[in-house]
Amino acid sequence: METLTLSQVSPAPFSIVPKTGSDVIVAMLIEHGVDTVFGYTGASVMPLFDAIFRYNKRIIDAIRREIDDNPFVKNKLQELYMSKNDKNSVETIKKVGAQAIVDTLIEQGVETMFGYLGGVVLPLFDKLYEAPINFIIPRHEQGGCHMADAYARATGKVGVVIATSGPGSTNLVTGLATAMMDSVPIVALTGQVRTSLIGNDAFQEADTTGITRPITKHNMIIKNPDDLVPAIREAFYIAGTGRPGPVLIDIPVDMQLAECSIPPMDKIDMPGFKHHPGGHARQIDTAAKAVNESKKPVLYVGGGVIISGASEELRTLAQKANIPVTTTLMGLGSYDQNQPESLDMLGMHGSAYANYAVQHSDLLISVGARFDDRVTGHLPTFAPHAKIVHIDLDPANIGKNIHTDIPVVGDAKQVLAAIIDKVEYKPRKEWFETIATWKAKHPFTYDKNADIVKPQFVIEELYRQTKGDAIICTGVGQHQMWSAQFYKYSHPRQFITSGGLGTMGYGLPAAIGAQIANPGKLVIDIDGDSSFNMTLTELSTAVMYKLPIKVVLINNGYMGMVRQWQELFYGQRYSQSSLISPDFANLAKAFGCVGITVNKKDQVAGALQQMLAETQPCVVDFQVDAKENVWPMVPAGKSLHEMDGLDIFEIA
Repeated sequence: METLTLSQVSPAPFSIVPKTGSDVIVAMLIEHGVDTVFGYTGASVMPLFDAIFRYNKRIIDAIRREIDDNPFVKNKLQELYMSKNDKNSVETIKKVGAQAIVDTLIEQGVETMFGYLGGVVLPLFDKLYEAPINFIIPRHEQGGCHMADAYARATGKVGVVIATSGPGSTNLVTGLATAMMDSVPIVALTGQVRTSLIGNDAFQEADTTGITRPITKHNMIIKNPDDLVPAIREAFYIAGTGRPGPVLIDIPVDMQLAECSIPPMDKIDMPGFKHHPGGHARQIDTAAKAVNESKKPVLYVGGGVIISGASEELRTLAQKANIPVTTTLMGLGSYDQNQPESLDMLGMHGSAYANYAVQHSDLLISVGARFDDRVTGHLPTFAPHAKIVHIDLDPANIGKNIHTDIPVVGDAKQVLAAIIDKVEYKPRKEWFETIATWKAKHPFTYDKNADIVKPQFVIEELYRQTKGDAIICTGVGQHQMWSAQFYKYSHPRQFITSGGLGTMGYGLPAAIGAQIANPGKLVIDIDGDSSFNMTLTELSTAVMYKLPIKVVLINNGYMGMVRQWQELFYGQRYSQSSLISPDFANLAKAFGCVGITVNKKDQVAGALQQMLAETQPCVVDFQVDAKENVWPMVPAGKSLHEMDGLDIFEIA
């Protein structure tokens, strides 16, 4: 005997129009107040069972359509879904593993997930069928992982991605490595062959935990069903606590089908995983004293400030103590670049005035940054006159690349708040006058009189038309650097890019993830033709979910940054760096997007205006100067102040 429950949600908003006798029977049952029926399926009653199924599915689909617009509906649906699993219960509950996974995801606050189904995750996907979770299916698992990554960057929440075993799991590798390098919290759930087959070269078997161990903050394989729920809870805790990062759980299919225990929620206490967010009081006093005594200080800010939510504390410190601020690529948006204290980005393709300021500073205060080689240039000559203060939550970062005079291990938000109370305002008139001279002499610029479409012009015009208020995602290459130089960022989580790993193909799936995280905001992927080629199939995903993302394609016909290095350091031998691409506008149309081609300078403004007015995915192919280079540039092995390209546009 089976019990079939007709949804107890009022049928009025979701009523069906009877088309068959079975539909009429269901409608009459509902009309007479029936909410539960008993019976057993068979051939002659299958149409009736199908009608009951379709009725319930229509209600669920209708509720799902209301979820994004009605938080009340979302909350009530989640309460209904979880009503049989009271998280405050003192008793251990037993459920099938796949159902336990879904319940625990909801318990952890998951509202949106990304992933691609396959054989050994079918039990999990079956339980997701009626779950109140917005599920996004990419066209490739790598794209799904990048979407979850960007969703996490855009919201500060933990992103969640699912993949099947074997090739599904290995397709996550690049996405996980990208998240690991940029400290992005992701929980990846991968399917695995049943435990009895592990190690036997079964169909679609791969050593997922072994493959991903170097590129995850933590990973584990489930071999006891009672470990499943605690493992998921710990995964979310590890991913989002301390320095964030990706965590992977490999779940054999028999663990999804087995009955498992769901212990009551309790505070997670992992003795081997502790961090100290407050910072040492004596070190904070020493850092504040150094700030007060310095004449030429510089705040050098990385992505840790954004992760910590410390942008307001950074602004307060910079303005109270009167300190100029430069950011890494990952730190863009942590400090409003329109403020006079801003030095924009430093490093290999950073501003000349930021690089000069660092090299002439007497105190460099690093907050949430790791002294990456693209920032420091030749290490022995980096900031040669400066005392180094390094504030970082991860003690492994302090002293790793450069000697630190005043280390402060702690969360950026808490440490900066403590320092603010101890610093004093200093005029530093001569220091800011010197910086102003550098700014006037060496601004970011290009040949603005050229007839050909310059990539910098496209991005400047985009900034003008969007008033600097768009969320910008990028791929990796020259377009990424121009996006950092010519679009000015004023708030955190506005610039989403692959910094540490430098993952080509990141931009488009990242824009999808960011748009899902921010449905009411303008999200733009500034991409290069070679980078875009790698994941452009995700346009299908954008169309399927009706996401109004925009793609500004900087198409120069090359792997642009590689071509620039070949020009400067390899005698202009352009080995394999020129690619033949499709007609991107027509390709976009084939996917169901709007496609526009621009090959003249006077078309740029109008094309951007049309793009911004579109309510569906739109790709604009800007065919730009193929030989344009990114300036300035600190060549590999050179000191930070030894920049090429300054003489090209030097302003007397």
